[in-house]
Amino acid sequence: MANSARNQPGVERPSKQVQEADPMESVQAFYEKNKKMISTVGTVVVSVVVLYFAYTKLYKGPNEEKAATALTYPQMFFAADSLNLALNGDGKKPGFTKIAKTYSGTAAGNLAHYYEGVCFLKQGDFKNAIKSLKEFDGKGTMLGNMAAGLLGEAYMESGDNAKAIESFKKATADAKDNLVTPLYLYHLGLAYVASNNTNDAKAAYKRIRDEYPKSMQARDIDKELAKLGELN
Repeated sequence: MANSARNQPGVERPSKQVQEADPMESVQAFYEKNKKMISTVGTVVVSVVVLYFAYTKLYKGPNEEKAATALTYPQMFFAADSLNLALNGDGKKPGFTKIAKTYSGTAAGNLAHYYEGVCFLKQGDFKNAIKSLKEFDGKGTMLGNMAAGLLGEAYMESGDNAKAIESFKKATADAKDNLVTPLYLYHLGLAYVASNNTNDAKAAYKRIRDEYPKSMQARDIDKELAKLGELN
C-alpha cells in the first residue's frame, strides 16, 4: 500500500519539508526553468505537452497515491458493514463521500463513487445511490457491469422499471461474464415481469438456462419460466 514504506523498520522517512512541499510549486519551477523554450513562437503545443508531463509526474502521481491510501480506511468500515462511517468517515479519516470529492479525477476517487453508491443502496437511499453510481466510470470492466446492475436495482426500488431495464441490459452485455451476467439477467427478467412484458422476461430466463446452466440463478429458473407458462 501507499504507506507501507513508512511502516517498515529501517526505511528512512522523507523529511517534513519534502512531505509538505506543494507539488504545483515544482510544476512552476519546471516552467520557470524552461520558459524561454516554452515562450518561443511556434512552441505553444510543445509547452502544453511539457506542462502536462510535469503535472502528471509531479502532481497527479502523488495525488493518486494519497487517494489510494485514504481509500483504505472507509474500505475497512465498509467490510465491517459500518455504512455511516464508511460514507462519512470517523472524524479523523475521510469517508467515501469526501474522498470522491477531494480526489476527483483519480482512480481511487472514481472507485469511491462506486462504494458510495453501494452504501446508499444498502441504506435504502435510492436517490443518492443512483447519483453516485452514475458518477462511477467503470466502462468495459466487470465492476462497471456490476455498477450498472446495482444502478438497475436502485431504479427498480424507485419504481422506474424502464430505466431499470436499460441498466440491467448494460449489466448483461458481456456474455463471457459468468458471474454478473446471469445475476442481472435474472433481475432483468423480474423487471420485464413487473412491466408486464412476459415474452422478454422468458427470453432473459432462457438465456440463464441455456447459456449459464452452472450459475446459481439457473437452479430454479425452470420454476420462473413455469410461472410465465413456459413448460418443458
